Amino acid sequence: MVMQTSRKNLEILVVEDHQLIRELLVQSCGNTWPHARVVGVTTGAEAVSYADSHQPDIVLLDLCLPDCDGLDIAMKILEVAYATKVIAITSHADEFTIHRAMRGRLHGFVDKNEQPLDVIRQAVETVLDGRQYLSETARRIWSDMRFDPVNFSKVLSDREISLLSLLGRGLTNEEIAAQVGLAVSTVKLHRNKIMMRIGVHSTPQLMRYALSKGFINREDAVAHAS
Repeated sequence: MVMQTSRKNLEILVVEDHQLIRELLVQSCGNTWPHARVVGVTTGAEAVSYADSHQPDIVLLDLCLPDCDGLDIAMKILEVAYATKVIAITSHADEFTIHRAMRGRLHGFVDKNEQPLDVIRQAVETVLDGRQYLSETARRIWSDMRFDPVNFSKVLSDREISLLSLLGRGLTNEEIAAQVGLAVSTVKLHRNKIMMRIGVHSTPQLMRYALSKGFINREDAVAHAS
């Protein structure tokens, strides 16, 4: 049985494009906090608009949305609703996602692959009490990253980290230069520095590294291979 917690005037926004999951989260939050206002929306654009006009206490944000990057939307929500607590909910608990979430100062991170529904109550109560909530998987990954002296977050610059997603897709220097507005020679220099710093020696190795850390997904890798 879900424990009910009294939080008067609590407002929760659920951002999830899958209707079944969205309705389940809305219903669960309503059962847990009977006096709360709980609203569900589908897209990142709706989430930012609602956060701007209503200033909810909590946003439960799916990071895989059809219209945008969920972590980019989290930053926009925090810009228009600075007092709102944002809790990421995702099935992608990889190093790059957690790196971005921690750099963005998200208030919570829930891995929905391994967590029971009651974890939402735990996460919300934790952040409402002024503490950060990380699921067990997220805590383990974040700890491993912090103690790894050659982790990308320590050996690469912000610019190099941003380029790794493109390099990991197997794009050429010319293709990347056209996308990001850099000279081809500059992209080549970044590529060489990145490969040296993370200890890889070929494009296939670079792609495998990017895949293992979450910079690209398997669909990206398969698309390039085909």
